[in-house]
Amino acid sequence: MNNCQDHRFADTQKYSASKILAIAASFLGLIASSCSQQTATNVSAKSDTTSNTVTTKTTEKNNVIRLGYQKGGIIPLARQRGELERQLTAQNIKVEWSGPFDRCATLLSSLNGNRADIGGCGDIPTISGIAAGQPLCIGSVQRPSPDSLGSAIVVRGDSAIRKPADLIGKKVAVNQGGAGEYLLLKVLEKEKIPKEKVQRVYLSPNDAAPALYQGSVDGWAVWEPYISIAELEHKARRITTTHPAPTYGIMVVRGDAAKENPVAVKAALTALSEDGDWLNKNTNAASDFLVKELKLSDAVAKQVTQNRGPESYVFPNSEDVANLQKTADWLLEQKIIPQKVDIAASVCPLGTTASR
Repeated sequence: MNNCQDHRFADTQKYSASKILAIAASFLGLIASSCSQQTATNVSAKSDTTSNTVTTKTTEKNNVIRLGYQKGGIIPLARQRGELERQLTAQNIKVEWSGPFDRCATLLSSLNGNRADIGGCGDIPTISGIAAGQPLCIGSVQRPSPDSLGSAIVVRGDSAIRKPADLIGKKVAVNQGGAGEYLLLKVLEKEKIPKEKVQRVYLSPNDAAPALYQGSVDGWAVWEPYISIAELEHKARRITTTHPAPTYGIMVVRGDAAKENPVAVKAALTALSEDGDWLNKNTNAASDFLVKELKLSDAVAKQVTQNRGPESYVFPNSEDVANLQKTADWLLEQKIIPQKVDIAASVCPLGTTASR
């Protein structure tokens, strides 16, 4: 009999009204207790089902890592090679790709807008992004290479400009708050040229290239692969060789991804490092990847690979943090960034920072 149904009593005439009420109250108490237990059991079962659904959805979400990439660099090469995706798939981590982006600013905007989780940038735009309040953190770093030819100030082939001092009174295209502006300012600082004597024109690479070739600007502070394209395809020439203050490469991570999905983020950063090691031993393959990815000529791709040098990403140690802090402090002094950046606090919470 279902205790939640109505109950009838036979021969109620044999009992007084008070006894009938007492018995009825007792039975109603039992009925209420039984119904409550049933309801509690149903709610508990429903709660368990909901919990399992949420856990499954969370697991599915945490098993996806989205890699954003610029034109050139280790991430698009890893995408073509396919080893990173195979490694992460074996760890039940799905890989998605976002790009290509023309510069760090647009890539960082993608991270900031939750359209990617990891992207490769330079230290200057990364620090600028963090200073602007973007929820980013530093995942891994490529340490500076003093001999790298991966950045330069270039001018047109027929220009009378031969050295940095010739830039006085001229216009130089740079990306605002990025590697180009940093390079120009450091070159002027080294040559003891007041920065006010050279006009900075803020342009993206896609706009700066035609501005240089058509004569709207006199010089362009830029990086690879744009340098080799300018030199080999447009007869531009560089007026600087190595960087006066070599910069770090940064694997930038969306802050929430590092907090919510540290295992997948760390796995992706580790796989990218291994891709870099492989490519350093296979430079011809790296050139072939650039030809396919950027539709470059063989000659341009080979020069880009040679100028950029090794791709070696590691998790930052205390010395890296100290070096990046000096850069951040300098950017603040130059009023390139609006506020102080604490580099130690900006390293992703992946349990990787150590004195090594």
